[in-house]
Amino acid sequence: MNKLKLSGVLLFLAGSFALMGIITAEVFYPSASGYTTFNSEISDLGATRPPNSLIYQPSSSIFSITMLLSGLMVLTATFYQHKYFKKLLFSIPLGLFGLSLVGIGFFSGDKVPYHGIFSLLAFIAGGVSAITSFKVVSTPFKFIGIVFGSITLLTWCAVVFAPNIIVPFIGMGGTERWIVYPVVLWITGFGGYLMNPRTKNLMTNDREKSSYQEERVS
Repeated sequence: MNKLKLSGVLLFLAGSFALMGIITAEVFYPSASGYTTFNSEISDLGATRPPNSLIYQPSSSIFSITMLLSGLMVLTATFYQHKYFKKLLFSIPLGLFGLSLVGIGFFSGDKVPYHGIFSLLAFIAGGVSAITSFKVVSTPFKFIGIVFGSITLLTWCAVVFAPNIIVPFIGMGGTERWIVYPVVLWITGFGGYLMNPRTKNLMTNDREKSSYQEERVS
């Protein structure tokens, strides 16, 4: 298996593992706790915010391990894909996204301010990664990355600067999921894209077209 395909496998597993890990942690979260996808943040699965933080097992351990392993897979994939694409504009935010997931895995919601810092980094770096992936993918997937990354960043901006636009309608929990899930879905799709044996040929063709257009302009 070449390094590009290995990167794809790791990213596909990271996205799938993150999604299924969150779902599994929600399944085991006590129904009497009042946890809902409308009101509750995803990070509440690990621990709610202080004071009086609540931690329920096995949901907390499932969530933390999920974030930690997903982050490590993204970091490893970042290293391998960069050796092929060599695009820092994409590799830096992708690496920061992986680092943020590791940080969330280590620092649950009751660990202030560290959890908040890594969560913020995940939101921003994840959205930017999806958008800047246009540097390494061909159409139509480059447009999917731009759209999904924009959804993440625009939703985050709405929460920070104009929460009344969206939060009253889908809750803080629903709003956070509109920030997180587009990135999770994109990174899973991106992993599948890199596993495609035709990916190298697509990239080569795009580069040749770009060089041809530059030569015509000059």
